Amino acid sequence: MASISLKKLNKTFGALKVVHDIDLEIADKEFIILVGPSGCGKSTTLRMIAGLEEISGGELRIGDDVMNDVPSKDRDIAMVFQNYALYPHMTVYKNMAFGLQLRKAPRDFIDDKVKEAANILDITHLLNRKPKALSGGQRQRVALGRAMVRNPEVFLLDEPLSNLDAKLRGTMRAEISKLHKRLNATFIYVTHDQIEAMTMADRIVVMKDGHIQQVDTPQQLYDRPINMFVAGFIGAPQMNMLPVTLKRDGERFTAVFDGKPMPLPASIDSERLRPYENKDVILGIRPENFHEFAPADIDAANTVPFNATLELAEPMGSEVHLNLVASGKALIARVSPRFKGRLGDDITLIADLTGAQVFDPETERSILY
Repeated sequence: MASISLKKLNKTFGALKVVHDIDLEIADKEFIILVGPSGCGKSTTLRMIAGLEEISGGELRIGDDVMNDVPSKDRDIAMVFQNYALYPHMTVYKNMAFGLQLRKAPRDFIDDKVKEAANILDITHLLNRKPKALSGGQRQRVALGRAMVRNPEVFLLDEPLSNLDAKLRGTMRAEISKLHKRLNATFIYVTHDQIEAMTMADRIVVMKDGHIQQVDTPQQLYDRPINMFVAGFIGAPQMNMLPVTLKRDGERFTAVFDGKPMPLPASIDSERLRPYENKDVILGIRPENFHEFAPADIDAANTVPFNATLELAEPMGSEVHLNLVASGKALIARVSPRFKGRLGDDITLIADLTGAQVFDPETERSILY
C-alpha cells in the first residue's frame, strides 16, 4: 500500500512559516497534483514527503508507517526534478542504472530493469548517449526512466515539464498520464500550470501562502470553487469578477450590475443567498459564458444581454479573446473566430448565468457552497 497521510504538516525556516498545518489524504495509486502560484509551499510540501526537507511539525505516513524521521532512501519513493538532475559524464544507461548499482542489485537484474524502462519510454536507441546529446524531452524521459527502474510505490514529480516548449509539454502530459496507469503507482506532482493540473490529475490540491485552499476533482474545482482565489486560478482565461448588488425578485434573486438586473438561475439555492439580500456581492462569470448570440441549448431564462466596450480582440485560432470594459470594470470573453467588431465599439453579448458563482466580498468565500 502506498497511501499517504499528512496530518497538521508544517514547515518553518527560522521565524518564517511556509507550510501551515496541512491535512491531506492521498489514496493508493492516486494521481494527485499540488498547484498554486510561486511561493505557495507546494514544492516544500513535496520535498518533505521525499525526505529532502525536515518536517517542522505534524505527521507524515506512507502506508501504515510514520516517516518523519525515516531517511529519504528508505521511503520507497523516487523523485523527478525540474532540471532532470542527470549525471553529465554518464551515459543514459548508466544514469538509469546508478540507483540500482548503489543498492548492489545483481547486474542482470539492473540490465533487465533499465531495458524494460527504456522500451516503455521509447529511449532504447539513446542508451549509449550522454545527456548533452539529448533534447529536453529526451532528458525528461531519462529522468522518468531513472525513477522507474527502482520500481517505487510513490513517484514525486516537481515541475517536470516547466523547461519544455509548449508542444512538447502537451505530448509529455499525455505520456506521464499513460505511464501512471501502466505503473499502477501513486503519483504526486507539483506544478504552477493549472492546465497540467486539469488534464492529468485524479484530484487537485490548490495551495496559496502555505495553506490548502481546496482539494477536489478537476471538474468540481472548476464548477464549484470554494473561494475567489480558486475560481480565478482554475480556468484560463480566469473568471470575471463583477461587483453587483443582490436583489430579490419574487422567488428568484437578481444581481444588479451598472443599474441593470441580471436574474440568477432558479436552480441556485435561495436560502444561501437570502442573508445577502440588498447587499453587495461578487458575481463570477467565466469568459466562455459570454456569447455573440443566444445559444439554442441554454435556457433563455438564465441569459441576459450584457453591454460592454471592446478594447482588444486577441485571435487564438479556434476562438477570440475579447478584452472588454463595462462600467469601468475590465473583463474577458471567449467567442468564436467569426466574431466581427472594431476596437472602441460598444457591443452587446449574451451572458449565460447558468454556472455563475457568487462570493462574499469580505471573506472572498463562495456563498453557494
